[in-house]
Amino acid sequence: MRSRAFVLLVFILLASNAAASRTAQSPPAPAPAPPGQEAAPTPPPNYAYEPDTRRDPFVSLANRGTDAGAATRGSRPEGLAGILVDEVVVRGILQTKGGWVAMIGLPSGRSFTVRPADRLMDGTVRAITAQAVVFMQEVNNPLSLEKQREVRKFLRGEVK
Repeated sequence: MRSRAFVLLVFILLASNAAASRTAQSPPAPAPAPPGQEAAPTPPPNYAYEPDTRRDPFVSLANRGTDAGAATRGSRPEGLAGILVDEVVVRGILQTKGGWVAMIGLPSGRSFTVRPADRLMDGTVRAITAQAVVFMQEVNNPLSLEKQREVRKFLRGEVK
């Protein structure tokens, strides 16, 4: 007798769980459209970010404001004024009557001729020697104590 009651109780619990899972899995069927009319599609929900007093999580925290980093993201000036010091590769160094002249190249394949005191996007050509071109690069890090750093680009590898 006791086992029959237990089996009956288990059967009732299983049946109620199965009925509940069937109703939870199937969404209610939409009402059929009247004959001759088609049902209007439901519009997708509109999503909008409302920041209130919070910052936008999709805006980078690096290079904010009007520093030189912001200028590199947009369009650059044409010619030598649009080149960054880090992009420069020294292709050749020539000696002329007026002093040393260097031929620099870019990864894009363009080449330029530079002389001391020529201005680049983030620095200037400080000096040209027979072995290297010396740049003074502007540092845009507010935590750095130095505002400029010297960058040497050698003609044939880095010589110490």
